[in-house]
Amino acid sequence: MKASDLFVKCLEEEQVEYIFGLPGEETNDLIISLAGSPKIKFILTRHEQGAAFMADVYGRLTQKVGVCLSTLGPGATNLTTGVANANMDRSPLLAITGQTYTDQLHKESHQNMDPITMFEPITKWRWSMRNADSIPEIIRRAFKIALEEKGGAVHLELPQDVAKMESDIKPIGIKEILRPRPNKDLIKKAAKMISDSKMPIILIGNGCIRKNASASLREFVERTCICSINTFMAKGVISDKSERHLQTIGIKEADYALTALKKADLVIAIGYDLVEYSPKNWNGKLKKNIIHIDFTTAEVDTYYPPAIEIAADIEYTIKAILDELEEEKRNNPSLEGFPHKETPDLFKKIKKEVTWRIERFRNDFSYPIKPEKLITDVRNILDEHDIVISDVGAHKLWIAKVYNTYVPNTCLITNGFCSMGFALPGAISAQLVKPKQKVVAMCGDGSFLMNLQEVETAVRLNLPIIIVVWCDYDFGIISLKQSMEFGRSAYTKFNNPDFVKLAESFGAIGYRAKNTEEFSKVLEKARESTTVPVIIAIDVDYSANLILLESSKETY
Repeated sequence: MKASDLFVKCLEEEQVEYIFGLPGEETNDLIISLAGSPKIKFILTRHEQGAAFMADVYGRLTQKVGVCLSTLGPGATNLTTGVANANMDRSPLLAITGQTYTDQLHKESHQNMDPITMFEPITKWRWSMRNADSIPEIIRRAFKIALEEKGGAVHLELPQDVAKMESDIKPIGIKEILRPRPNKDLIKKAAKMISDSKMPIILIGNGCIRKNASASLREFVERTCICSINTFMAKGVISDKSERHLQTIGIKEADYALTALKKADLVIAIGYDLVEYSPKNWNGKLKKNIIHIDFTTAEVDTYYPPAIEIAADIEYTIKAILDELEEEKRNNPSLEGFPHKETPDLFKKIKKEVTWRIERFRNDFSYPIKPEKLITDVRNILDEHDIVISDVGAHKLWIAKVYNTYVPNTCLITNGFCSMGFALPGAISAQLVKPKQKVVAMCGDGSFLMNLQEVETAVRLNLPIIIVVWCDYDFGIISLKQSMEFGRSAYTKFNNPDFVKLAESFGAIGYRAKNTEEFSKVLEKARESTTVPVIIAIDVDYSANLILLESSKETY
């Protein structure tokens, strides 16, 4: 069998559905082999960065490895931003790059560079193939590493001459991996600490999204009656409808719910990733009791010293602690710390404050539109299982704080590497994976043009994504931070194209909402599209951005 055919057979064995990318001379053997695959669909993108973002979102939504492909040289360098984004957000991704003939690697040749070294700091593992017989082992290893906790990116390089080799080796099948069980003694200690605490709180992180721990966590919160809070990337693990859920933290200076973390006597951190939100923000005085529950041991951090550290499957661990708490209650009916039936007054006030801040501009029709009103209007036209994907910019902070999320993986926010240009390619991937759900990409006018070319991809694939462009003609958060520190801003302002004409030039539908009332009507029209992308541009009043950056006052 030709090596490139074997490579594709191995990808099929790994249940790959899509490969996102661009062809190139050095990957032509692989591209032709893919063209003959009955199981894998190649999605031609307009830029390798877009391909990597699409693979990233595929990994987030499916819990499988997203795959992107590029040629050597500039194709490989174009992948790096999206690959780094996936790696830091713990999304399983495989980046495949072509390479010139191996007998030319020792000298200067056309587009030749060393991508293995380049990808080293932004991947979990990387390898360059040197013979056809090793392909099954290398691919199986790459997929295992990408999916092992914590998930992330891997990179494989396939030189031209290796792709043309022959091999009789067969693909390696996938074997089921046993999920690690928690230590019984640690479970007992954790249950005792929870029952002894007076004001515990559950801090839910990205790991709970990755391994579908939502159902177990919801049961845990309901039966223990302990209040919860989530990071940006864990929105929806606990529904924002829950009276005991204090919603989202992650903006150090604007977190009214941060008070709950600061006042709690026990923080039960589940799937919490320090890259999402520094523990220094809530444990600056180093006085918190912390229970760490995750698939891996805790990162070493001065401000995150767990009293109990349980590295095991999150779902098994949560159930085991709950069972232990109930066993303790049966043996000691007078036990006060389980369940925590009475929500602390402080937490009730915080929940009321958070809800008020989300709802207060629901009927405000001033223009430019306020961020809260825009987000509320988008929420109103979507079902609970529809998907919002946020790009990076000021709007991301507003979406994280204001967008009510009821189901896991229905509000996707990149919060590790935080790359602009993420939302549009991500929305394309999400619509492919979830064709029955409406997908909305929320983009600032600064981030939208960074991967604008992928509108053509969405049109070509007949994907009815909605793209909402928040317009303020400025890199607003940067401008604001410059003004706060230096008294003025510099080099942050720009002009925008006519978004309606731009959309139409691609074959998409374009709207320019001229007032706030019109925006909700346009959203309803956009939702009716079944095969054509829709771009909606609207001016946004970002005058309240300062609220996101000013230090919050502990008023409770």
